[in-house]
Amino acid sequence: MAKKPPSPQTLLSRSFGFDPEESKHHFVVEIPRGTTQEIKVSEHFSWNSTTGSSPMTLGRRLDGQIRVILARTKWDAVADEVRAEFNRRLKQMGRRTGAWHAGKNLVRRELGKELVLLLWAIEEADPSLIPNAIANWKGLYPEERWWLYTQTAAATGHGVSDRSKGWRKAVRFALTENPVTLESDKPIIPEFFRMAEGGSLFNKQGNPAKNRGRKKNHGE
Repeated sequence: MAKKPPSPQTLLSRSFGFDPEESKHHFVVEIPRGTTQEIKVSEHFSWNSTTGSSPMTLGRRLDGQIRVILARTKWDAVADEVRAEFNRRLKQMGRRTGAWHAGKNLVRRELGKELVLLLWAIEEADPSLIPNAIANWKGLYPEERWWLYTQTAAATGHGVSDRSKGWRKAVRFALTENPVTLESDKPIIPEFFRMAEGGSLFNKQGNPAKNRGRKKNHGE
C-alpha cells in the first residue's frame, strides 16, 4: 500500500521558511525516494490550504513551472551546503530551520531563487567544478543572487527547453569558472552580468564573454 503523502500543514511545518500568510510565492523541491532519480525544482505563485502548491508543469504556465531538473549525484553534492546556508539565514530571521525530506520540500521565495541559481550553474557542469560553484555562489550577496535569478528566469527559465542557453550558460560559466570578488562591503552585481544589460554578454557564437573578476575584501 502506497504511503499517504504529507498534508500541506506538515509540509509547511518542515519547510525552509515558507509562510503563505506572508506570501504565496514559493518553490517546491521534489526529492524522489530512490537514489538515482532526478530532482525537480518548481516555482509557484499560489497556495491552497487544502491542496497545497499548484501542480508542477513543463508547460509555459508560470505557476508551477519546473525551473530545473538535476541529476541526483549533483544534488547530493550541494544539498548539505545549501541546507546549512539557508538555516543560517533562517536563524538570523528568527524562523524555524528546515531539512530536506523525500517528497516535496517547500522553500520561501527568495531562498528558492538562490537555490535554482546554484542548480542552474551545475546542471550541465563537470562534477569536478561543483565546489567552485558552491564557493562562488556563497561569495555572492543574497541581493546579487536574486538579481541573477530574475534576469535568467525571464530569459531562459524553462527547466528543459532553456538548458545551456543564453543566461543559463552564462550562470554556469560565471559560477564554475570565474572567481567571485568584491571591492567593497556593498552588494555589487558582478561585472560579467552587468555586461548583459549593455548587450555585450555574449559573443557572436552565443558563448559567454569572460569577466575580469572582483575580490571580496572582508577587512573594509
